[in-house]
Amino acid sequence: MRIATGELPPYATQSRADQGIALNIVRQALKASGHEVVYSFMPWGRAQEETKAGLWDGSAYWGRRPDRERDFLLSDNVLTEQWVVLYRAGLKLDWQVPADLAPYTFAAIRTYTYTPEFIARFNDGTLKVDWTPDDLAGLRKLAAGRVDAMLLERNVACHLIDTQFTPAEGKTIRAHPRLITNQFTTHLMLPRRLPASPALLADFNHGLAALHASGEYQRLLGDVPCQAGLAQPVVMSR
Repeated sequence: MRIATGELPPYATQSRADQGIALNIVRQALKASGHEVVYSFMPWGRAQEETKAGLWDGSAYWGRRPDRERDFLLSDNVLTEQWVVLYRAGLKLDWQVPADLAPYTFAAIRTYTYTPEFIARFNDGTLKVDWTPDDLAGLRKLAAGRVDAMLLERNVACHLIDTQFTPAEGKTIRAHPRLITNQFTTHLMLPRRLPASPALLADFNHGLAALHASGEYQRLLGDVPCQAGLAQPVVMSR
């Protein structure tokens, strides 16, 4: 099975032997149903568009969004991402609802969906935003004090800070423990235009359920080291 993907360490990456936590879960779930996976890495936008056109059997891994549900069959949840508010060390930042974050300027990426509430507030100016090309650029702005905060998946942030910043720079970035949502599920996407997609979807979901039942899923999920010392996220009531 040929799957288009992109770089998002530690979940999807050519830099790890397993090609990333999420991609390894996808591989093992399909293997359990008799499919061999070959990943091709490319820009994320290209992966989505070429898969939509039927040039690839599928693409992994993606958050759920109405346009994707229109164009693709989405699998059961590969893993739930842990999106948190990162902020400059020294700020006394706390929040219960997004409106509490109005005093701060955020680095944000136009192509990200975040949550409907956050993206609406970025777009209408209720939350101040500095549009930024990618995660690393946002973190660099944060470390330099050019913005106050940004939304990012906690383990992605740990990887980028640990590998791209000095320890001193890393200490300038902190994470609030409140998840912006506890429902940021991610999925294998199969193009609706390909006749084989429904059967592949059933095979994947069956293999994923088998990984959960055996306990292998939890082993594959593992623990991501975080030398940056970002707070562990916790689910809090709103």
